[in-house]
Amino acid sequence: MESDVVTLELGDHLDLADDLMRLGRIRHMPVVSHGCLAGIVSQRDLFRAGISSVLELRRAAEKEWMEKIRVEEVMTSDPVTVEIDAPLRHAVEVMMEKRIGCLPVVADGKFVGLLSESDCMRHLARLLALAEEKQALLGDSQPS
Repeated sequence: MESDVVTLELGDHLDLADDLMRLGRIRHMPVVSHGCLAGIVSQRDLFRAGISSVLELRRAAEKEWMEKIRVEEVMTSDPVTVEIDAPLRHAVEVMMEKRIGCLPVVADGKFVGLLSESDCMRHLARLLALAEEKQALLGDSQPS
């Protein structure tokens, strides 16, 4: 889980979300209000809100359009979350069942972090490396 997560506020506009997501190569951004999770904005939400693909606007015109749309108008309200003390396996199962790429993590209703597919893959890679190390050690100590 990443706890140092860039977030948006309800009153922010989509141009800010778009800039932050492009610069940070971020696919999902939590929207908070007074420390509590209010929703989540994804790249897909931005794509749907942007009309450039339909009207073939230049980037500047698209940005001008997005300056007028507030984050809360396009965010997914009441997103699926997981409590901070939930087992990782449960969180991964929820992500697979709901077919979502990230899972906001909360503690007593307050947003504390974001678990992404990339976080899960990094963890899996560490587990696989440990399993390979263990196998190599066991292989070396096994009598021939």
